[in-house]
Amino acid sequence: MELGDEAVRALAMRQFEAADNMTDAMAALSVLANCDCTERLTALDRFYARWKDEALVIDKWFSVQATSRLPDTLNEVRRLMSHRAFEIRNPNRVRALVSSFCQANQVRFHAADGSGYAFLAEQVGVLDPLNPQVAARLSRALDRWKKLDVQRQAHARRALERIRDTGGLSRDTFEVVTRALS
Repeated sequence: MELGDEAVRALAMRQFEAADNMTDAMAALSVLANCDCTERLTALDRFYARWKDEALVIDKWFSVQATSRLPDTLNEVRRLMSHRAFEIRNPNRVRALVSSFCQANQVRFHAADGSGYAFLAEQVGVLDPLNPQVAARLSRALDRWKKLDVQRQAHARRALERIRDTGGLSRDTFEVVTRALS
């Protein structure tokens, strides 16, 4: 799949279509999710249609998209936050989509322009009043910001300061953020 070979994409799609269980379908979907191709979109749509009534499987569907290395992944995560199956008050959905992007997508979360860090700060601000524990856990995605290069450190610091300066921030999130900034 990394080589972009059309025959390999077709093979992954055949595996996806022939899968008689979620595990096999998910394996094919996982490699297709990192490919900017029509097969990716087809597989994502079909996977959702087949498993839409299985909450844990749909969490996997959100997660595989949030961890994609494709350049437009952050915009895709934002779009998925409007999906009918996503609910910001559902901690499992937040973990599957938002946390997966912030804690497991090393390529796109750590974008040089700081957009991933700004997204994290924005989401912590939304989540903190709803579920402080989830917001605090999400904030931990920037625990090691001082190990980043200078440019990313500046973006990460701004994101942490933005969270810290949020009015009415929960004690849990405030503790995580101030500890990270110290």
